[in-house]
Amino acid sequence: MDLVELKEKSTISREDAAARMHAIADELASGNDIVMERDGLRFVARVPAEVHLKVEFEIEDDGSEFEIELTW
Repeated sequence: MDLVELKEKSTISREDAAARMHAIADELASGNDIVMERDGLRFVARVPAEVHLKVEFEIEDDGSEFEIELTW
């Protein structure tokens, strides 16, 4: 299978970012798949019962980054 990669970057309010992460967390907790839609296409990732979780926090002079990554 060829690589399929979707990246999404946007500037949104902190509250909207939290709502988006809550929605993703709720889907994972309920055992559902992760779904992304872009340009009329629907992408579905089936998530197993166990995943690898990586959390990174970087602080630099010109900004900070908090990254959450799930792999399986």
